[in-house]
Amino acid sequence: MDIIFKRKSITTIFGCFFALFLHKICFADKICTVPSEPVTIQENNTADTVVVRINTITKDVTLNLTENPGNAFDLKGSELIAKKGLDFETLSGPEELTVQIRCNKTGHRSITLTVIVRVVNINDNPPSFDKSEYTLDVNELTPVNTSIALIEAIDDDSEVLYYSMEPTENRYFRLETMYTPNILVNKILDYDVIQQVKLILHVQDTPPPSQLVEHSFTASATIIVNIIDIDNRPPWFQPCTRVTTGNAKICLSLGYRVRVNLTEKQDGALQFQPGPVYARDGDKSRNEEISYKIVRGNEDNIFQIDEKSGNISMLKPADIAGPISLLVLASQVVNRDQFATTSVTIEVMKKSRNAPKFEKDRYEGYVYSNSGPENMVLRDRTSNRPIKVRARDEDFASGINPDVRYEVQYSSYVNITTDGFILLKKAVRTDSFALQLRAVDVSTGEIGTASLSVTVVPSVGVQSPDEGYRAGDMALLGFVMAALLVLCLIVIGYLISRVKKGNPDAFKSEVSIFSSKLRDTGRSRSKRAELRERLDAVQAARVRVIPRKRQRHCSSCGLQTHTTHSHHSPAGQARGKANKHKVKSILAKERRKDDRQKTVWFKEREDSSDIEVEIIPDNIGLTPEEDMEKIEWDFASTQTEDSEMELGELTMLNIQDLSSRETAISDSREELNTERRDQ
Repeated sequence: MDIIFKRKSITTIFGCFFALFLHKICFADKICTVPSEPVTIQENNTADTVVVRINTITKDVTLNLTENPGNAFDLKGSELIAKKGLDFETLSGPEELTVQIRCNKTGHRSITLTVIVRVVNINDNPPSFDKSEYTLDVNELTPVNTSIALIEAIDDDSEVLYYSMEPTENRYFRLETMYTPNILVNKILDYDVIQQVKLILHVQDTPPPSQLVEHSFTASATIIVNIIDIDNRPPWFQPCTRVTTGNAKICLSLGYRVRVNLTEKQDGALQFQPGPVYARDGDKSRNEEISYKIVRGNEDNIFQIDEKSGNISMLKPADIAGPISLLVLASQVVNRDQFATTSVTIEVMKKSRNAPKFEKDRYEGYVYSNSGPENMVLRDRTSNRPIKVRARDEDFASGINPDVRYEVQYSSYVNITTDGFILLKKAVRTDSFALQLRAVDVSTGEIGTASLSVTVVPSVGVQSPDEGYRAGDMALLGFVMAALLVLCLIVIGYLISRVKKGNPDAFKSEVSIFSSKLRDTGRSRSKRAELRERLDAVQAARVRVIPRKRQRHCSSCGLQTHTTHSHHSPAGQARGKANKHKVKSILAKERRKDDRQKTVWFKEREDSSDIEVEIIPDNIGLTPEEDMEKIEWDFASTQTEDSEMELGELTMLNIQDLSSRETAISDSREELNTERRDQ
């Protein structure tokens, strides 16, 4: 029991001592205190900036810096201050700095305080490239999406940078992403199209758009990309026509042609058309050396080719007329896989001794001022005959070479046909123009020339300014025309008045006038028609011997009969009323000199004095066409009998014919009266 009590006493005493020691320790810690969390300060701060305040419970506490990184801090009383401006980028260690402060007081245990200072980085440095200008070489035909360079910028403040590149349109190159400045090929590069590309690479340290960010820095660099011409095309014979197929380009040559004379050896290089046999490298900047060779068509060894220049010459004359076709090969000396072929045609022909020659060395032609396209150039001023040029070739017996073709030089106004006629292409705006004519023998290439001068003359009906009429001439012409017009009106009025009155003299005069017109106009159809109309009007006025007021139709003859009250005696009128106009009709025919008959219709009343006579026209029962033919025949027969008849004789003939008709009517009337008395 005593032992247990002793043990409890000892434990109690030991606990009291431990409690007293612990109290001492806790009291000492509370002498100086600092925040347990890290203290932050922005870089580029000013000197004497307070970093943290040290809390002391009692007075007479001494503070000392035991650890001061970079000698950047200092104590000012109970405050920890920045001794100088801090730069985040120049800190040798991590972004957090550890500062230790020793806190001392007499009679107390010294303690050490630890302050964690975190320097905050701010955007105070722009990004930058290693160089302001970069130069890159890229082969043409590099595949799309191939990387040609990775050009990055450096920024001490930022971990992420944002890139962009110019130009933004029709770009041959592009960036992989906004964050990765990997430059890629955007489309096929062709040295013939473009030889150099200039790019500008931009970088900034804030996301675009940067208007919302207070501090944003940018930088740029120039990138020159040179396109390298690679050996990807064979030689091209010149001249040639370029053709593009996808990304490939080829140049097509139509070959070469030349003419040589049969059994003649031509010295020197042959002069081919359209030019000498020549090929150049299809890659223009490389200009590889080319060699030439005849690979086919020279079995008789008539020709040879210079391996370096491509000139073809003759070793001996050709003994057979006709074309000789050669196949010429052009290849690169360094790379024989790059080659091309073309055709060379040599026409072996019989020698021509004479070139085409125009019949004249100089021609003169004329065109009207109002002539337009397709109008011909005329040979003289006074006729409309076109000018025709012709070239002769004395190698032909007839002088006509079928291989001659005509050409026009030094003028855009005219064309020339294969027959030698010259046509206008457009209206001429000058007073004259000159040109040169060429006659080309297409089989031999020989040429003959002549000149043509064309003068522009005023058009027909258009008065030249140099040939104007005077005012007196125009006044005299107007007076004459007015006098003629008045005279015509007087004559026409006189003729109309005489026709209306039925005057025989007017009839005779009109017949004379129109007979003269008929003879003078040579039986013109239009004049004869006019004459027939007027003669019909006169005949209608002269054929009626008794006026009539009403008419009726004769049922037995189909002709019209007329009733009249003219020339009746009073007794006859009374008898006519009593007998209700009894009529006796007599049909008589008059034989004319030309064995034709004139039909006359007589009507008789009981009173012998009441007689109506009507001469039936010869055209009764005829169609209008037959009537017109009959009238034409009458006048033609009259003129045929005596073509030399004078105007007076023709007039008397018509008057005698009219008098014979009146005599026949009188005789018929007397016969009717005699028969009446006999009854």
